[in-house]
Amino acid sequence: MNDAAQTLRRILADVLDGLPPRQAATAVDRLISTYRGAPPTHAPILRDRADVAAYAAYRMPATFEAVRTALAEFADAVPEWTPADHTDVGGGTGAATWATAATWGGVRPVTVLDWAEPALALGRELAAALPELADVRWQRARIGSALAVEPADLVTVSYVLNELTEPDRVALVDAVAGAAQAVVIVEAGTPAGYARVIEARGRLVAAGFKVAAPCPHDDACPIVPGEDWCHFSARVSRSSLHRQVKGGSLAYEDEKFSYVAATRLPVVPAASRVVRKPQIRKGQVLLDLCEREPALHRTTITKRHGDLYKAARDASWGDVWPPAGLLADGES
Repeated sequence: MNDAAQTLRRILADVLDGLPPRQAATAVDRLISTYRGAPPTHAPILRDRADVAAYAAYRMPATFEAVRTALAEFADAVPEWTPADHTDVGGGTGAATWATAATWGGVRPVTVLDWAEPALALGRELAAALPELADVRWQRARIGSALAVEPADLVTVSYVLNELTEPDRVALVDAVAGAAQAVVIVEAGTPAGYARVIEARGRLVAAGFKVAAPCPHDDACPIVPGEDWCHFSARVSRSSLHRQVKGGSLAYEDEKFSYVAATRLPVVPAASRVVRKPQIRKGQVLLDLCEREPALHRTTITKRHGDLYKAARDASWGDVWPPAGLLADGES
């Protein structure tokens, strides 16, 4: 766990001090039900500090890890680039802002746009604990078709599109495309979340962006709609609130998410990417890959592949394949 993640967990625990555990758990339960339903677009879902504190403690670490994972893959595809400034659309308490600071470090101007004033207030309070977030503007704005997005090197939109109507989603993605050099969109790793990401991906490509991650190409996704969906996983340390709400005993959970990272910059996309958890069997590893053709392909790496076999045993869901410096010749 890096310094930003440790700091975030510590201050979120501090925020919950004074909020009765039962009240926090009840708030989280209600908010989860709201997010899973058909949330209204005329009012913020997070209504007051109790809502915001409870939901931030429960969801912010998972959002941070998912966005940080997506940003890390994007950074690998544009290794010589660092964003000069950042806009976080629908950023709430600032999880994506923390993830950006953890990815590139340093202080940069950041604008967080959200329509829930209590979320912005808590985000401002949390950010005071991380020196890299010394230049953040927390701005109230209705997220939708009327949103004006100022030019920025990097624009993140995480777990926001699910809260919008289809016309508002289209308008927001188009506005972001017109303002940014690089866009990273993250949604829940569900069939519906993947569909929203694919819709946004198509609009970004049509606007002249190149896909940097996770896809190794800009063509249509080779997954047949309705048969499967593309998503990834990030491991999140569970807080006591997680365990209260979910009744689980494990010290961690896996956050499933779908994402697209696209840019107007020159990119070095993956040769292919592991799109399922590798299957390790006796003397062989099975990797499901999305390739540049584009195509989905299962390859088998055996002991006779030497260093490639060792790398396959260490490979994780979401990794670029083959690793830098290794050739994939001879795969079956």
